[in-house]
Amino acid sequence: MEHLTAANFRTSYILHTYNADSSGTLLTQIEEGYECDIFFSAAQKQMNQLEEDGFVVEGTRANVLNNQLVVVALKDSDTKVTGLENLGEAESIALAGGSVPAGKYTRDALISLGILEKTDDSASITTQQISDALGGVEISEQDNVSKVLTAVAEGSCEVGTTYYSDTYGYEDDIQVLETVSYDLTGDVIYPIARVVNEEADEAQNAAADDFLAYILSDEAKAIFDSYYFDTDV
Repeated sequence: MEHLTAANFRTSYILHTYNADSSGTLLTQIEEGYECDIFFSAAQKQMNQLEEDGFVVEGTRANVLNNQLVVVALKDSDTKVTGLENLGEAESIALAGGSVPAGKYTRDALISLGILEKTDDSASITTQQISDALGGVEISEQDNVSKVLTAVAEGSCEVGTTYYSDTYGYEDDIQVLETVSYDLTGDVIYPIARVVNEEADEAQNAAADDFLAYILSDEAKAIFDSYYFDTDV
């Protein structure tokens, strides 16, 4: 459900308009001047950067969701891959880039397993380096997790890593080979915050505040739970 979770929202009087992409791309857009009122990130790193750069309204940041990395393949696939530990047995892998949270979590997990060498910034590990560590397997780098899932669902790649929540609606097409332990990735927390928007008027700010309150409500939690997210954060 990338379209709801890794997105920033520009709120007008009665209409919520959202821009959906990877958290890294959205961070860049905000810092380059894209007008928005709320940033909903799929990882803490991008929110931390936005806060450090002075774009987050003080006191509005909150953790909303936890997610889990999964290794997926086509339903009834004859892949030999059972998870990250033998990922190199795949003929092709769809993998998000390092600036995409799911791509970074995958790199973190591979480091935890000893497949990749430890580094100060796992996001900087290239797909070529991962391919080399996995014995030269072909890797198709994608710029968000939705494209990873599509590459697997359409048969372009044998396996891929995405979020458990993104498998919602694909149950007839996709099988989860492994649900990656938090011991390997750490928690996959999705934070939300109001963004400083000097162009917003009073009504727009009020609408944004109302929307943020709704996202943090019990009603919204029930919806997120139904889409395979963990709201116990």
